Amino acid sequence: MSCKQTSRVLLALFFIVAGINHFRSPGVYLSIMPPFLPWPGPLVFISGLAEILGGAGVLFRGTRPISGWFLIALLIAVFPANIYAAIHGMRLSVFTVPQWILWIRLPMQGVLIFWVYRASLSPDRL
Repeated sequence: MSCKQTSRVLLALFFIVAGINHFRSPGVYLSIMPPFLPWPGPLVFISGLAEILGGAGVLFRGTRPISGWFLIALLIAVFPANIYAAIHGMRLSVFTVPQWILWIRLPMQGVLIFWVYRASLSPDRL
């Protein structure tokens, strides 16, 4: 398996596992949902399903480009929740996520976007 194929598989697993977690622990995501967004419960489930579908889509040549753009759009769309978490805090069950981790998470969105681009949209020769 090439480095790019390995990257795609890891990317797919990352998004699929994250998406499944939206269904297993919706409270975590509800807690960082900015109050100005309508329908927080359905949005948590929709974003989880989107992560699962986008992650699976990068594994197949025919769906890889659209899945790549879809995941990039999703990462941009959920960015307000990450900002909200950095400002207001985030709890995982009984564990409070340290504030510095939440702030580091913000630029990590750019790293994830770059990873999605490289794994699903850049030419295979790169």
